[in-house]
Amino acid sequence: MAKSNNYDASGHTAQMAMLRELLLADGLNFSALSKSTGLTSDHANFHLKQLTQNGFIEHIPKEYGIYRLTRKGKEYANRMDTDENVIEKQPKISVVLVIVNEKGEHLQQERLKQPYYGYWGHPTGKIRWGETMIEAGARELMEETGLRADLAPLGFYHKLDYDDEGGLLEDKYLCLIYGTNPQGELIERSDGQRNEWLSDEEFEKKEKKFGNAEETTQYIREQKPFLREKKYIYPAESY
Repeated sequence: MAKSNNYDASGHTAQMAMLRELLLADGLNFSALSKSTGLTSDHANFHLKQLTQNGFIEHIPKEYGIYRLTRKGKEYANRMDTDENVIEKQPKISVVLVIVNEKGEHLQQERLKQPYYGYWGHPTGKIRWGETMIEAGARELMEETGLRADLAPLGFYHKLDYDDEGGLLEDKYLCLIYGTNPQGELIERSDGQRNEWLSDEEFEKKEKKFGNAEETTQYIREQKPFLREKKYIYPAESY
């Protein structure tokens, strides 16, 4: 059976128990793994096969039937809360693209998907596994706007979004990428977003703006490396 890159073991208590045991050992036999699940041997063997077929565990037959975590399994299990046997939710890490043209206008984007439908701000995008900050910025800029630019990282901020009832909506670490000399033909609209060059005054007139957008513009004006952390409040219906 082909391995799945998207398989998630967190929905299976027995599989999480096996991963936990292997995370805390240099290899275990079937008996030890089966015992950790509290299941019959047949049921434990089914879950062990699932983990093996999906690339989390490997069987080492030359070592008397020992099982170990694969590299993929180690990366996955290392995100586990070993007290609760669950994968911990972690903050997102993304780039914020602050692209300025020769007129001093900023490339702004209206979000046309949930959550935060209709909010304006600088284009953003997730940093993929193995990407540098600049690689992620260049890829997201091309994918979302069709443009290229001279890019440089300027700073980081930790953005915590809450609703007005105190519930945490999003937890993000954002790398601010500053771009000049934009080139190419702007994609004005695509699924999920609309792009537009705006002056500060034009942007200020937008009804819905992300809480950090104006601060981001200020960081660009200062042209100094920065590290910030701040909480933002949004109406509950925005998310």
